[in-house]
Amino acid sequence: MSGQTLRVDDLADVRAGDKGDTLILAVLPRDEEAFAVLDRLLTADAVRAHFGSLVTGEVRRHVLAASPAFVFRIPGVLDGGVTGSTVLDGHGKTLSYHLLTLELG
Repeated sequence: MSGQTLRVDDLADVRAGDKGDTLILAVLPRDEEAFAVLDRLLTADAVRAHFGSLVTGEVRRHVLAASPAFVFRIPGVLDGGVTGSTVLDGHGKTLSYHLLTLELG
């Protein structure tokens, strides 16, 4: 992919879930090479920066090498969660697409 911008979408699929106002994103690399690239570049700091001011606490990254997958816990993004948020997508399902747009270094 020389000369092109590499995005998460080029290497993985993402599924979203929620716990209160915390968005849970599972990143599922498409192959071993994609896992290696994402393991190096898709950090908690990169995800926090990508979601910006919506994040209200520490973004946590969990590596599930046996799957292989990554799970990110992103607090505050759902603005109160399903029952407390006034946003259209209280579950955060569309936010998985936002993570797919993250440009990797």
